[in-house]
Amino acid sequence: MGVYEELIERGLIAQVTNEEEIREMVNAGKATFYIGFDPTADSLHVGHFMALCLMKRLQEAGNRPIALVGGGTGMIGDPSGRSDMRSMMTIEQIDHNCECFRKQMSRFIEFGEDKALMVNNADWLRNLNFLDFMREIGPAFSVNEMLRARCYVNRLENGLSFLEFSYMLMQGYDFYMLYQKYGCNMEFGGDDQWSNMLAGTELIRKKLGKDAHALTITLLTNKEGKKMGKTASGAVWLDPEKTSPYEFYQYWRNVDDADVLKCMKLLTFLPIEEIRAMEGWEGAELNKAKEILAYHLTELVHGREEAEKADSAAKAIFAGGGVSENMPKLCLEDADFTDDSIDILSILVRAGLSASRGEARRNVQQGGVQQDGKKITDITRRYARADFGEGLVFQRGKKNFVLVKA
Repeated sequence: MGVYEELIERGLIAQVTNEEEIREMVNAGKATFYIGFDPTADSLHVGHFMALCLMKRLQEAGNRPIALVGGGTGMIGDPSGRSDMRSMMTIEQIDHNCECFRKQMSRFIEFGEDKALMVNNADWLRNLNFLDFMREIGPAFSVNEMLRARCYVNRLENGLSFLEFSYMLMQGYDFYMLYQKYGCNMEFGGDDQWSNMLAGTELIRKKLGKDAHALTITLLTNKEGKKMGKTASGAVWLDPEKTSPYEFYQYWRNVDDADVLKCMKLLTFLPIEEIRAMEGWEGAELNKAKEILAYHLTELVHGREEAEKADSAAKAIFAGGGVSENMPKLCLEDADFTDDSIDILSILVRAGLSASRGEARRNVQQGGVQQDGKKITDITRRYARADFGEGLVFQRGKKNFVLVKA
C-alpha cells in the first residue's frame, strides 16, 4: 500500500484536484506541500495536532512539508465556518504566538536543510503595497465566485466585512509565493478550506500558466464542528501548561465509542492492519482500545515518561486506589479565598472540572460532583483553608479528578 492509499484508508482524504498526479507525487515522495496555521493562541491545539500528524506521516514517506505560520493572515482572521468576526490581535501577540508554534511543531516535524521548512507569511504580506497587490492579484479573482464560496456562507447571513472578505486573496497569494520561492506544488487543509485552497491553485495557473494542486484532509475539528477538541474547561491544548499530560490522556481515554477507531486511523502511527483487527471490539476490549489510543497520543505529544505517568495515574484512580502522585493537582492561592474560605463552585472552576460557575452549579445539582468519594449536593458548600490538609480529591463525572491543596 502506497502512502496515498494509506491516507485514503485512514479517512484523511476528502477531495482533490487531479487525483492521479497527486497520488504519483505523494507515493514517490516528490510532493513539497504546505499547511497553514493561523496563530490565534499561544499554543497549538488538538485541531492542529491532526494536521501535524499528517505532515509527519508524509515526511516519513519522503515528501517535504512546509509549516506556514500566519503572521500576516493572522492580522485578518479566517472567516471560514464562523458566524462572527474574530477579535483583533496586536502584532506583538501574533509574533509571540508564531514563536510558540515553532517550538511545539519541532516535536512532530524534522526541520532543517533539505527537510521541513517553517515559513511565516508576514515576510511577504505585511509590507505589501495595497495598489500594487490589487493590480497584480485582483484581476485573478471573481467576486461572483467568491460570494458562492463555502467559507463565506455563515458570514454573509450576519454581515461580512471587507477585511475578512480579503482573506481568500491572502491565502491564495500564500500558495502563489510558496510555489515561486520553495517549489511548493501542493496544499493541504481542512475540508472547510476548499474554496480558499482552490483560489491559490487558480492564481498560480492564471499568473504563471502552470499547474498546482490542492489536496484536502478531513480533520475532526472541521468536519464535526465543536464536538472534538473540547473539554469542560475549554480547548485541548498541546502545551502541558494549558492541558496537562494527564488531562490530555484523559481526553482521548474518554472519546465516544464510535470515534475510537476513527481517531486511531487519523492520529496514531499504529499499522492499519492492527487497527482493523480492533473493529469488532466491544465492552472491556473497547476500553482497552481507548487506553491504547490515549497512551500513543500522549507519548507522541508529551513523551514516553509523561505517557507512563498518565497511564498509571488513570489506572490507579479507576481501580479505587485513591490519590496518585501523577494525578492532576491544583494549589489554591491566597486570592482564591474570601474570609479564609472558598465555595465548591469556585473550586470546580479553578480546578478545570467545570467551565463556569453556572456549569459547576449544574454539575453539583445533577449529582455529578464528589469530594473524596462522597457526593456533594449543596451548591453553597464552603471549605476553610484548614480543611484541605494534605489535599482533597474532587471529582466530576466518573473520570475527571483533581487533587486540590491550599
